[in-house]
Amino acid sequence: MSRIGLLGGTFDPPHWGHLWLAESARVQLGLDRVLFLPAGEPVHKLGKVITAVSHRLQMISLAIQDNPNFVLDTTDSTRPAPHTTVTLLPLLQEKYPDAAFWLLIGGDSLRDLPTWVEPARLITQCRLGVLPRPGATIAWETLETAVPGIKTAVDLLDGPTLSISATTIRAWIKDGHEATYLLPTAVSRYIQQNKLYTD
Repeated sequence: MSRIGLLGGTFDPPHWGHLWLAESARVQLGLDRVLFLPAGEPVHKLGKVITAVSHRLQMISLAIQDNPNFVLDTTDSTRPAPHTTVTLLPLLQEKYPDAAFWLLIGGDSLRDLPTWVEPARLITQCRLGVLPRPGATIAWETLETAVPGIKTAVDLLDGPTLSISATTIRAWIKDGHEATYLLPTAVSRYIQQNKLYTD
């Protein structure tokens, strides 16, 4: 049975924080590969302006091109809305029938898991590989009450944490700065060439 990490999100843009989470999980959990799964229309971002999925797919391809263990998977971005993780997992189980899945998230996402669609069902579909994030304190008793069984579904990852967010990067670029060293050089170059995140 193969062991596959699932890294979903908007990736607007993909940055070193995403890549560090993916590689940390790959090494510590013994994953055979990590799928980068960009969402087409994330339910928690409805009504917000999101960069066209064609640009986001291209940026992910550039971000992961040097790591043969990272794979771009468009299952989520090409299916009809709404795009929720709990409805994505069965599609991935069909596509990779011999795989065990780890959903890779930051500590802030684990903290907010009770607000996700059907979190109790989600943790029956996969395990959670969680990298702590600065400022994201986990109240385990509260979390366990909201999502019974969550503690036994989590594999905590070790290592440095990167306090980088796509929101901050977009704002930084919009203010006229370059995002060099916040994301891979190829992604930074693509953003500049396509004038993304500028007015």
